[in-house]
Amino acid sequence: MTRVTTILSIQSSVAYGHVGNSAVTFPLMRMGVEVWPVITVHFSNHTGYGAWRGPLLSAADLRDVVRGIDERGVLGEVDAVLSGYQGGEDIGAMILDAVALVKLRNPAAIYCCDPVLGDADRGCYVRPGIPELMRRQVVPAAQIITPNQFELESLTGQPVSTMEELLNAADAARRLGPDVVLVTSVVRRDGPAKTIDMVAVNRDGAWLVTTPRLPQTFTGSGDVTAATFLATLLRSGDVPGALAHTAAVIYGLLVVTAASGRAELALIAAQEELVNPSHTFEPMRLR
Repeated sequence: MTRVTTILSIQSSVAYGHVGNSAVTFPLMRMGVEVWPVITVHFSNHTGYGAWRGPLLSAADLRDVVRGIDERGVLGEVDAVLSGYQGGEDIGAMILDAVALVKLRNPAAIYCCDPVLGDADRGCYVRPGIPELMRRQVVPAAQIITPNQFELESLTGQPVSTMEELLNAADAARRLGPDVVLVTSVVRRDGPAKTIDMVAVNRDGAWLVTTPRLPQTFTGSGDVTAATFLATLLRSGDVPGALAHTAAVIYGLLVVTAASGRAELALIAAQEELVNPSHTFEPMRLR
């Protein structure tokens, strides 16, 4: 029997819509990945609507959940921990402890951090202290990070408006500790009009995939991007291949979502795009 890839995903959850674990659980399972979701909040909807209801779970609650999983004797089955939005420094510390425990049970396990800080449209939208926590503690503990253009600038303090600047900033991010940096949602001053880039960098090189840019953005797409890249890389170990596949999956998902006329990701309608994307993109080696 083929061993199933397993991801422990520590993220938010919403009843309506798709962000955090509510964005990644179904896509990962549709890809054949076992997902163990640990939810940090359970809101009615994502906060971009301006109003929401529901509880935040405490760091103590989350530690209990992970402890309970460990008591089943199964944490050694986890191939990777995935995290996204971190609402407070105590949650960040809890995630780092969970990563350490998973790696104790399975030394081959890795940590993929989507360092959620903000975006180009809204700027920084996390609590004070979170950017410093990410830079000093969380990112150095990760093997993979998946910042967007704004977050890469925030983590490194360097501008990212041209390809040269992007590569310099990605190198700076790697010097913080991660092996692989996937930069998403890049709109370059020196890039083609009406396109958007995704760039992956590791010690072996750097690769670019450029896709058409849709006129609207969709909350949760970055979460699906991080999860897809992680799952694909766990299976293949091929960074440019994982980059190209992730770009194809996300572009297909967003095309279907845009055609639906709805604001939330069309995960069910686009589920075939998650496993057999209808578009293909070739990764271009940058160095």
